Amino acid sequence: MTVIDNAVYVDGRRRAEPGSLEQTYELLAAEGGMAWIGLYRPDEAEIASIAREFDIHPLAVDDTIKAHQRPKLERYGDVLFTVLRPARYVDEEERVEFGELHVFTGPNFVVTVRHAESPDLASVRERMESEPELLRLGPEAVLYAILDQVVDEYAPVVEGVRNDIDEIEDDVFAGSPDVSRRVYQLYREVMLFQRATHPLVRTLAALRAGFDKYGVDADLRRHLRDVEDHVERVVERVDYHRALLQNALTVNATVVTERQNEEMRAMTRASLVQNDEVKKISAWAAILFAPSLVGGIYGMNFENMPELDWPLGYPMALTLMATCSFALYGFFRHRKWL
Repeated sequence: MTVIDNAVYVDGRRRAEPGSLEQTYELLAAEGGMAWIGLYRPDEAEIASIAREFDIHPLAVDDTIKAHQRPKLERYGDVLFTVLRPARYVDEEERVEFGELHVFTGPNFVVTVRHAESPDLASVRERMESEPELLRLGPEAVLYAILDQVVDEYAPVVEGVRNDIDEIEDDVFAGSPDVSRRVYQLYREVMLFQRATHPLVRTLAALRAGFDKYGVDADLRRHLRDVEDHVERVVERVDYHRALLQNALTVNATVVTERQNEEMRAMTRASLVQNDEVKKISAWAAILFAPSLVGGIYGMNFENMPELDWPLGYPMALTLMATCSFALYGFFRHRKWL
């Protein structure tokens, strides 16, 4: 179902609820008043029908069909085309979901084209219907109420992002292995949030600049200034959150580098200890090799070994073994291998 709510208002009150767009056109022509049509992901035929009836510029129609537009405000004759990027925080998944809302406002109509679940336009309609004096001011009043709703829905998103940043800061210093991925993911969402909120400053300034030219009611002027104040606060906080995430990226990179350096130092220490052990083993092997070599030679017992017949042959062999061993021991001690 693409037509979510369709009503004709006369003097600030709901007069009729047509069953189709064609009936809306007929009632509007017969009784006057203002048509407020709410669409959710409409097809091209419905958009074309509305464009023909209300003389909407083809460029605006094309933008609505293609969607994926940046926030902007464009005027085509008597028709004002506004693109907004609402957002909502999905607490279960700890992520920000962005939507897209197109609003056409003319002398006697408001058409909203929603491409996502947010914003909650039903609450906007209920609020306006409960204040007929405000709704009596026409399509401009509805546009400002929609702007107010979109900006109000930014508040829980800002708080959700702030909570995520607090958790990320704890994870950074705790050395969580997944913190880098989470920081980059949130940083991307904050950048998208900036793209959704920053253009609103220009949009509201453009609306304010047309107050006198289009004779906007004083009450609506106050309403718009209040929305502007809220937008400025949201923009400031989003910018601040981006700065915090940039700092978190820097700190996380530093922590990772320090952790890697510590691991390298630990490996170096282990390597040094291992080298010392190898030196000790090699030194003792060399010390033991000397008497083994002498003993091995004289243990062959060949007949033509004159030392075998010497009376001092045995003491000489022992002395040679001891001398070589002590000489090697002294040498390795001097080299600090032992």
